[in-house]
Parts: sequence; structure tokens; C-alpha cells
Amino acid sequence: MLWAYERHGRDLGASLIPGCFLTGGILGVLGASAMESYLLHPSLWVFLGVGLIEEAVKLLALMFVLRRHPGIHGMRAGLVLGATVGFGFAAFESAGYAFNAAVTMKGIDLRALLETEVLRGVLAPFGHGPWTAIAGGVLLSFRTPNGRFRLAAPAIGTYLGVAVLHSLWDSMHGIAIWLVARVTDTGLSRALFAQGYTPAPTDEQRHLFTVFSIGGMVVITLVALAWLRSLARGTRGAGADGRPDARIHTP
Repeated sequence: MLWAYERHGRDLGASLIPGCFLTGGILGVLGASAMESYLLHPSLWVFLGVGLIEEAVKLLALMFVLRRHPGIHGMRAGLVLGATVGFGFAAFESAGYAFNAAVTMKGIDLRALLETEVLRGVLAPFGHGPWTAIAGGVLLSFRTPNGRFRLAAPAIGTYLGVAVLHSLWDSMHGIAIWLVARVTDTGLSRALFAQGYTPAPTDEQRHLFTVFSIGGMVVITLVALAWLRSLARGTRGAGADGRPDARIHTP
């Protein structure tokens, strides 16, 4: 986040960065948790609902922060501030997962806490940040000079696209199990699939599960990064208001 600000967002103003980070983290996580608990129920489509809700909440957090900054619009500003909101969401969400992992019936498990933070810290740059950067960039590219957000068809389509990437990422564990069952011709009931494990897996099944789960996440990451790069190419030399700015140089 700081790298993006130093390289591409100094003219956005230093106050917007912590504002987007904290709003995306606190209000985003709380809002998403509340909506998911009320609206979602266990099903094969639950991860699609999670993706739609969390990506919508992060965009609402971005719009909330920028409500008093009508001059901030354009693709580049949306990419930087969208990524900031996404990384704030990821940071606070990771803290919640680490807390849950650390608190056990036997006391505080520091090893579980550190393992959770390290794993999610490694994965974070390829998840919430890029997804919200993509959606935020397109959203702000259609923002009018008077500060009104336009829900144009490309903005809605982009939101749905990143929500699908999000849902595929979250459901990759179950998808990998299903693929293993299909490849190895092993019957898998809906109950076992919902619980997220394969009973008595063979060495081949373990190997295939690792390949499918990690390979799927790599493919999703490459799609998101390629999408993000294609949007960033159109922002060379653009200022926070969408006009050319000689101070900004994007490699």
C-alpha cells in the first residue's frame, strides 16, 4: 500500500491513505460479517454470496471515504485507493482469524496465531488488494467531476467479475476436493463435500489435492494481476483528477 502511494499516489493526499485503510478494515469487516451472518446460509453457493457481499462492502467503504473529496476520480486514483481499502480489509480480517486461531480451550496458542498471520500475510497481496483495486479503479473512472458516483455497466460488470474471482478463491478447497474425486473416480457424497474433506485419502489423492488447490489459486491470481495490469497501463501520467500529471511516472 505504501509502495503504491509513494510511486503513484502522492498527489492524492496523505490523509486519504490511512482513512481508506482504516475504513476498509473496520467498517468493511464489521459490515461484511453482519451481512453474511444474516443473509447467508450453508449451501454450495455460499462462497459466491461471500464474494458479492465483501466486494460490495469494500466499494461502499471507498465511496464513504471519498464522499467529501469530489475532485478525486479517475482510474489511477481508484486503483491506489481501492487497493488501500482492500489491504485494510485483509489486515483486519487476518487479525480476526489469528485471534480465533490463538484462543483455544487450553489457553492461548501463539504458534497457531503466528502460523495464521504468516500464511495470510503471504496470500494477502494476491487477494483483497488487487480485487478492490480493479473494482475501485473502474468505479472512479466513471465518477463525475462533481463527485457523483455513476453505477455504469462497466463498473457493475467489474464488480461482478472480481466477486467471482473472490468466490473462486474462497471455494478452491472444495473445488479441489471435487476435482480429485472426479479424476480418481471416487464417489463423494454431498455431506462429505460440504464438510470439506475426503475420507481416507490415498497418496495420489493428497498429491492431486495439493496440485489442484494451489494451481487454482495461482490461476486466479494470474487472472487478477493481468486484469489489474491492463487497467494500470491506461493511467500513465494521469493525476488524481484524471488529467495528465507530469509528476506521475508509471513504469
